[in-house]
Amino acid sequence: MEIRCPHCGFNKDIAEQAIPADVHRVNCPSCGQSFPFDKPPAEVQPAPEVQPPQENVPPVKLPEEVLVTCTACNLRQKAADRCRNCGLTLVAHALPDGATVQQQYAGFWLRVVASLLDSVVVVILQVVCGFVLSASGSLVGGLGNGNGSMAVLIWLFTTVLGLAYYIIFTGSCGQTLGKMALRIKVIHKDGGDLGYGGAALRETIGKFISGIILGIGYLMVAFDERKQGLHDRIASSYVVKL
Repeated sequence: MEIRCPHCGFNKDIAEQAIPADVHRVNCPSCGQSFPFDKPPAEVQPAPEVQPPQENVPPVKLPEEVLVTCTACNLRQKAADRCRNCGLTLVAHALPDGATVQQQYAGFWLRVVASLLDSVVVVILQVVCGFVLSASGSLVGGLGNGNGSMAVLIWLFTTVLGLAYYIIFTGSCGQTLGKMALRIKVIHKDGGDLGYGGAALRETIGKFISGIILGIGYLMVAFDERKQGLHDRIASSYVVKL
């Protein structure tokens, strides 16, 4: 700050921090006379403005938790990638809160119609391939003679063809042609694809056991809560609607 002598006009710049707070008179170094001096008061920072409380402000609402029901174990839980109880993929196979589980499973008659469509396809394939094999054996000769060797060969070939149809389609995409037409699919209990191993277990051993006990294994679909036949339980699979 600048200090100026009122007698001779002498002036000098002095840092404000270097001037003691209790100094009220100074002597001019030029003329030697004294004169009163008051240090300017320090600037006072204005107090921050206090905002008045706002009235009638609605409280902030947190988003409600989304609940889903697992189609495998019926557990009602928070939405997640997988069921915390059975591991089913909830993203693809979960029901909104309040929905019924039975709406997601393929019922007995729906599966019967899909099975009939598949049977028609398999029979056509077996007849055509059996005819081609029989005609080829007749042209080559030898296989058509003696002890029905050609008949046995045709039976084995058509049987393997029928099993291959179900295993390949179910293992690759979970749907045979009949299931594709009715928009139903075989899945593993964890919600993923059944795979070729699971499809082979379901379509061979599983269906053999379901059929050999007077078809009771198939009838279980009509009464089971999750619409599982015995072959589904053996292969840990479900048939769901898409």
